[in-house]
Amino acid sequence: MGIIGWIILGLIAGAIAKAILPGRQGGGWIVTLILGVVGAVLGGWIGSAIFGVGINEFWSLSTWLLAIGGAIIVLLIWGLITGRNKSSTR
Repeated sequence: MGIIGWIILGLIAGAIAKAILPGRQGGGWIVTLILGVVGAVLGGWIGSAIFGVGINEFWSLSTWLLAIGGAIIVLLIWGLITGRNKSSTR
């Protein structure tokens, strides 16, 4: 995948991860994009290391699942770092 594919995948994976996770993690679309791309890379690395499956094709189901899973992990870590979780929302 090219850099544009990574950016699009990261943006969509980050948005899906934000929709899945409860609470109000900070950040707008730029932070979502960055966290999504980092999550996609992390998901691809974990998928390669554990399952022997990486992020190779944009339209592959395994690519999307790994990217969204990685984005969820990164978003959870981001929420812990920024201190914004469900219990602090009103």
